[in-house]
Amino acid sequence: MQLILTDFKLLFSVWISLIILSCNEIPVSAKNLKGLALGTSYNIKYNSDVSEKELRKGIDSLLYHLNKSLSTYLPNSDISKINRGDTTVVVDKYFREVFEKASAVWKATAGYFDPTVGAFVNAYGFGPQKKLKVLGQDQIDSLLLITGWEKIRLLKNGTIEKTHPNIYIDFNALAKGYVVDVIGNYLEELGDSNYMIEIGGEVLASGNSPFTNKPWKIGIENPNQVINTKFIKTIHLKNQALASSGNYRKYRVDPDTGERFVHSINPHTGFATANKVLSTSVKANDCMTADAWATALMVIPLDIGKKLIENNPELDALWIVDQNKIITSKNF
Repeated sequence: MQLILTDFKLLFSVWISLIILSCNEIPVSAKNLKGLALGTSYNIKYNSDVSEKELRKGIDSLLYHLNKSLSTYLPNSDISKINRGDTTVVVDKYFREVFEKASAVWKATAGYFDPTVGAFVNAYGFGPQKKLKVLGQDQIDSLLLITGWEKIRLLKNGTIEKTHPNIYIDFNALAKGYVVDVIGNYLEELGDSNYMIEIGGEVLASGNSPFTNKPWKIGIENPNQVINTKFIKTIHLKNQALASSGNYRKYRVDPDTGERFVHSINPHTGFATANKVLSTSVKANDCMTADAWATALMVIPLDIGKKLIENNPELDALWIVDQNKIITSKNF
């Protein structure tokens, strides 16, 4: 049985749906840096005196070390070695910080956010192994045995302990947001407090836009308008992050049954079938947190997700469901 990959790449190389809006008149002090990172594009608007060459060099250095630590697409990265069963790898500060955030969100979401779904990601064909197949219940049951964040520990000596060598860690659901935060910290070190960083749709906005001297204006894309882009909602961000996740751009279709298999996988069941939630967007104080929660809310039942967000004063969320219905938390 063969699956057909349908992955629209018209705006970003990922499925996240944030567009940065700005006015046409750009002050002399405002600068814009664009490039490629993490398999997608990045866009940085900043107001620092640092030269573009120096900034790009610094960002490239950060990306090199972050990829070396966290990328499942690099065979010699720390995470890839750990996934192959290497128990001698001593993780760096990047890995440790992502691990600790993953643990916190896993606990807060009752396990709906779980980076050990990597085995399922690969099995359904959304990971670096790109195996295109539909999973039977026996296969799902087998993979569930090596799924579960509680089966992994970060030891005091900096190594990772797994209860089974085949447990596969995949930090892609929060690593992109973390990279945004790391670059934001770098800009702060350079003395810039008015900037916007966007990587593949994940956004961190600090201070006011030097383009408008007002809070940053962000448009959330209509998931049913992937060609002629229209914004389903616009918001203003200041000293906040925004991340989105969605199933409407990255999925595989079984040509025999027409069933759609999506990248958001329920770690409790192993199912990757589509639900009525088309996309989620989360505001938080940092982009890694927003990124992780946006992913989690794609698989958490809507009523439970709403309660979790309302009970967390540091988070706000927006859900887009069938027929473009918008559901938001109180302060979104």
